[in-house]
Amino acid sequence: MQPLSTTLRRWRMRRILKRHPIPHCIWQKVTRRMLVLRGLDAVQMAHLREMTTWFLDKKSITGAHGLEVTLSMRVVVAAQACLLILNLGVEYFDGWVEVILYPGAFRVKHMQMDAMGLVHNEASILSGESWLRGPVILSWDDVIRDTFHFQAGHNVVLHEFAHKLDALNGATNGMPPLRRGMSRGKWAEALSEAYDTLCLQVEAEEPVFINSYAATSPAEFFAVLSEYFFTAPDILKNCCPNVHKQLTLFYRQPALR
Repeated sequence: MQPLSTTLRRWRMRRILKRHPIPHCIWQKVTRRMLVLRGLDAVQMAHLREMTTWFLDKKSITGAHGLEVTLSMRVVVAAQACLLILNLGVEYFDGWVEVILYPGAFRVKHMQMDAMGLVHNEASILSGESWLRGPVILSWDDVIRDTFHFQAGHNVVLHEFAHKLDALNGATNGMPPLRRGMSRGKWAEALSEAYDTLCLQVEAEEPVFINSYAATSPAEFFAVLSEYFFTAPDILKNCCPNVHKQLTLFYRQPALR
């Protein structure tokens, strides 16, 4: 007999699929144009549709600044978010409930302390942001660009939802809860070595083969490399083979392109 928790989860999933199905016409129209999904086979796509249906039932996706969010738009976001957890499980998206879509890039104000200890109010223009226990915030213009116009290593949805995986341990530090059988030591060694190498290259103004934004912090490194894993795995494998190996074990997915 299966554990009650597993049986209950499957019963709940069946109930969601029955009560809140995604219309076939919308699912087909949207997903067949999504470049990052082109490597999935029919079985994986069916599983992704189930996960996406669960996501749309459990998470709210709302518009800001007058943006009207359609079901097709929600599927665009949810399907790509669920690609990350396709072989991990819905529990990897625990602890938060909201996605907010802005029409375009949005301004975020924050306080920054300088070397003298003085605090300054600064503003940044962002395409996405993920709060530790709060919402994921996305620019719809950037979502559309990354979803339907391929750019190697660029996908704002994958990036921000990778932060959600990272945050499950209570902090965004490039160390998400690893699946059973994975070694924290090997993960840390592979990612730390590649991160340190990238930081040295950026500091020396040497050419780099991945987005230099990954050198901002270990958290951004994990998020950026997750983008590469799903959108440009060959680039990732060539420049960071040990990281590619760890992400393959974690996401349990082969290269999709």
